[in-house]
Amino acid sequence: MTAYEDFAGREIVPPREGPDPVNVPMIRHWAEAMGDRNPVYLDDEAARATGRPGIVAPASMTQAWTMRGFAASVANGQAAEELNALFEKDGFTSVVATDSEFEFRRELVVGDRVSVREVVESISPEKSTALGVGRFVTTVRTYTDQDGEVVAVQRWRLLRFRPKNRTPEQREPKALRPRPAMNQDNAFWFEAAREHRLVIQRCAGCATLRHPPGPCCPHCGSFEWDVAEASGGGHVYSYVVAHHPRHPAFEYPLIVAVVELDEGTRLVTNLVGVEPGGVEIGMPVVLDWLDADPDLSLPVFRPQENS
Repeated sequence: MTAYEDFAGREIVPPREGPDPVNVPMIRHWAEAMGDRNPVYLDDEAARATGRPGIVAPASMTQAWTMRGFAASVANGQAAEELNALFEKDGFTSVVATDSEFEFRRELVVGDRVSVREVVESISPEKSTALGVGRFVTTVRTYTDQDGEVVAVQRWRLLRFRPKNRTPEQREPKALRPRPAMNQDNAFWFEAAREHRLVIQRCAGCATLRHPPGPCCPHCGSFEWDVAEASGGGHVYSYVVAHHPRHPAFEYPLIVAVVELDEGTRLVTNLVGVEPGGVEIGMPVVLDWLDADPDLSLPVFRPQENS
């Protein structure tokens, strides 16, 4: 018998009551999200017409009534901590849910208080999967009401696995930077950027510079325009430092700045060659270029002193 087999039958989540009773607002959110128009979930009269005592909750919500909020700290039993430590020690650091089987004993009604208890049913021998070598963990979650009556039983299966080591050839290519929204009004700007030229749209009627590009001059209303070449100098008008949500095409922390060019127009860009703590409002910056991929080049700026 392996150390994993010793966990069969052990409780990993002691009986735990959900934070809220079954209630209509949560049922409404669920039904709307799922597009479920069954009237017994929200219409008391319709539910009673079917012989029910009143509004009932969708059976598929059973697990939801016992879930903690996103920021809540949920302490599981000692066995859960011991099992997790064993998986970590053996390198099974990744996890993916594989399936869930539910048996519903009765419908939940408004006001029910649902509790859950989870016990390990079995842990498989090591299996080779497409994700890597791992073990399937099957647990049984028993859901009870405020009187201790079983309302549902869920058999839940996870794969704890050791991720495969990929060769450089097998690794995913670096994600492409998200494509900007290009149209007939701004295509000229991106075409110039691919040539490492920073241009500014200029009204042919009153010579007013404008950015972002548009079809009509906001000052004189002219639809005629040409472009002016930017000198490449400017200063930081405003900035933020982005940490989340992360996108694989970017390096973090990501400094997103509004740079005011010497010509007077402003554009949203990234700052490079400087740490977030070194950025100041009004700091002089100069133009640089980011060749994100063969089809996309974008202007970025770096501190003038680092040029």
